[in-house]
Amino acid sequence: MTNVQPMLVDTQVRDPDLLQRLDQAGTFMREIVYKQCVEEQARRDALSAMPAMKRRRISTRRNLEENGAASRDNLSHIHSVLALCSLPYQQQPISVREWNRSQGRMKLSITAGKLTDPTNGDWVDMPLPYGSRARLLLLHVCSEAIRKNSPNIEIEDSLSAFIRAMGYPVTGGKHGTLTTFKQQINALAACSMRIGLWDGNNGSRTINTQPFTSLSMEMFTAAPNQRVLWPSKLSLSREFFDTLAAHALPINIHAARAFANSPRKLDLLFWLGYRLHSLKSKVSIPWDKLSEQWGSNYSRFNNFKRDFAKEIAEIKEVFPKLPVVLTEAGCTISPGSPEAIALPRKPLK
Repeated sequence: MTNVQPMLVDTQVRDPDLLQRLDQAGTFMREIVYKQCVEEQARRDALSAMPAMKRRRISTRRNLEENGAASRDNLSHIHSVLALCSLPYQQQPISVREWNRSQGRMKLSITAGKLTDPTNGDWVDMPLPYGSRARLLLLHVCSEAIRKNSPNIEIEDSLSAFIRAMGYPVTGGKHGTLTTFKQQINALAACSMRIGLWDGNNGSRTINTQPFTSLSMEMFTAAPNQRVLWPSKLSLSREFFDTLAAHALPINIHAARAFANSPRKLDLLFWLGYRLHSLKSKVSIPWDKLSEQWGSNYSRFNNFKRDFAKEIAEIKEVFPKLPVVLTEAGCTISPGSPEAIALPRKPLK
């Protein structure tokens, strides 16, 4: 057996845990362990050289592949309606009090609302909820409601851990994560939603609801000499909770973390999850229909196609077995195993 030269070890294997593993290898296994450590060091070096978001995607895929993350312990949930009709991507001016979105025969209208200021009892206008943080909060709140089988949720006890799980530091201050997440909880608590459904003929249905019906506010010290309003408890509306219990869409929490900084990719992840969850046969969606749902912010159709293809490719970096193919005609989605999107198989009845 050829001995490994110390100089070679020093130049090709550098991480302390790998050096320790190599040091603990017996003489008989040393060459094999050395080769494994060199390969692992090379993978780590390649990963560290990647842009941060790509590194997060590749790390997530590796975690899903190596640790069997398609398990019920990694499940989160979101209301299936929110998988089809999404919130604004960007912050809207406080003067904008309504936001509308449609997809096919479904329409969603969100109206911004008000909350009571606990310091003086006055009404305070809340903005429209928007961005990745609002989506992650809905995912967190829906998941907690499903986990506890209750519409009443203790936000104060669980939110910091969730923020960390999504890859954010828990920080105070004006622009800290606690403050920005808190702002989105307030916006969601204050808003109302109107969902319109049309059957394509002469039938329609309108549903008026609020995600949350009760929100308890307290003063919270986010940083020295800075106190902010902080939600401690919230209650989902009975209608929202009942429909959530019946139509909760499962999402792998690691997948959500991989796209936590992109509201658009989160929406695509939810949408693909919904499609795969309900798909019985192959479906092809033409580009013009995709543009109606995903291209409203684009003035040039070709730019939308370019970016949509890039976003799907980035999602497939995490889920390489995702049965989604883009062609000149549009997007084709085929039925596939739940494991293609890191979800556990349904138990046999």
